[in-house]
Amino acid sequence: MENRNRVDESHLIHASQLDLPPRLLLGPGPSNVPPRVLQALAMNEIGHLDPKFIELMNEIQELLRYVWQTDNRFTIPVSGTGSASMEATLANSVEPGDVVLIGVNGYFGERLCDMASRYGADVRRIEKPWGEVFAPEEIGDALKAHRPAILGLVHGETSTGAMQPMEGIGKLCREFGTLLLLDTVTSLGGAPVFLDRWHVDIAYSGSQKCLSCPPGIAPFTMGERALEKLNERKTKVASWYLDMSMVGKYWGKERTYHHTAPINMNYGLREALRIVAEEGLEERWERHKSNANLLYEGLEELGIGCHVPKEHRLPSLTTALVPDGVDSKAVSGYLLRKFNIEIAAGLGQLAGKVWRIGLMGYNSRPENVNLLLSALKQALETVG
Repeated sequence: MENRNRVDESHLIHASQLDLPPRLLLGPGPSNVPPRVLQALAMNEIGHLDPKFIELMNEIQELLRYVWQTDNRFTIPVSGTGSASMEATLANSVEPGDVVLIGVNGYFGERLCDMASRYGADVRRIEKPWGEVFAPEEIGDALKAHRPAILGLVHGETSTGAMQPMEGIGKLCREFGTLLLLDTVTSLGGAPVFLDRWHVDIAYSGSQKCLSCPPGIAPFTMGERALEKLNERKTKVASWYLDMSMVGKYWGKERTYHHTAPINMNYGLREALRIVAEEGLEERWERHKSNANLLYEGLEELGIGCHVPKEHRLPSLTTALVPDGVDSKAVSGYLLRKFNIEIAAGLGQLAGKVWRIGLMGYNSRPENVNLLLSALKQALETVG
C-alpha cells in the first residue's frame, strides 16, 4: 500500500554555503553598503510593536524629514522596494478618472504612466528626448492645457542620468490646483532635494542608492494637500497593502497593527540615515558633485563623452557614451570578470548607446573613480 505521507524529494537540493564575490557596485543600484549598516541589519530582532521599536520608528521618520528637507508629518518608510513606494504615491493620490500628467523623458517616466493607468487615471504625457529636461514654461503650458489633478516628474532619471530642475514648478502646480508628485529615487542623499521649498506634495525614494542601505525599504512622504485628497476619496485605495489611510495608523499616534514591519530593514535604514546626518547634507551633496566631476574628467581623457549636458547631470548617475565600434556588453562583462566592478548598460532608447555609472552614497569616493577609470582603460584596450 502506498504511503501517502511519504515526502516528495524531487525538489530537494543540497545547497552549498553562500559565497558571493566582492563586487564593487558602480551601476545604477544597488550600491555597496557601509559596514555599520550591515552590522545594524544583524542586530537582535524585537517585536514590531515593542516600545523600543516604536522609538526607532520615530527616529527614522525625523531623519527622513531631514534628508528630504520637509516638515511633512506623514513621512514613513514603505515595507518594500522603491517601486512599492513609487506605486504607493499613485495608489493613494489617484482616483479613477483623474487626469494625471506625467513628464516622460526616460524609463521611469514611462513606468509612472503605466502605474497611473492601472489605477484608472486619464494619463496625459509631456515628452522630451531621453536625457533632456523640462523647462518651467513647458510645464506651465502643459498644466494649462490639461488641468491635471496630479503632475508626476522624475527628479533624478536613473535611465538617463538627467536631473530635472525644480525651481518654480511647485508654484505653477498650486496655481492650477495640481498635486506635484516627485521621484527622488536616485537623487535623495546625493543631490540637493528641498521638498517643502519646491512645494512638492507627494514623493518617494529608494534605500539602495545614495542612502546606501540594501533594497527592501523605501521612503515615502505626503504633504497636507495630498493627505486631504486621500482623506476625501470617494473610492477605496485599490491596494490594501499600500493604503496609507491604514498604514498611517501604524506609523502615527494610534500604532494600530496593519502588517508586520521589516524590523531589521528598519534597523539598516536608521543607521544609513544616521550616517547621512553625521556627514551633513551639504557636505554629502558636495562629495557626490566632486567625485562626479572627477569621473567626467577621467572619461574625457579616455575619449568618452557624456549623454547629458553638464548643467543637467545627476551627480550620482552618469550616462557615459559608448564610443563608436565598441561592444558595450563586452566592456562591462570584462570589468565584472577581471575587476569585480559592475556598471550597467543603457535602458530603452539608450540600450547599447551608454554605460550607466553610479557613484552613490558610500561608493562615491575618489579611489573608486580612479579604480574604475583604470579598469575601463584596460577593458577598452582589451575587448573594446
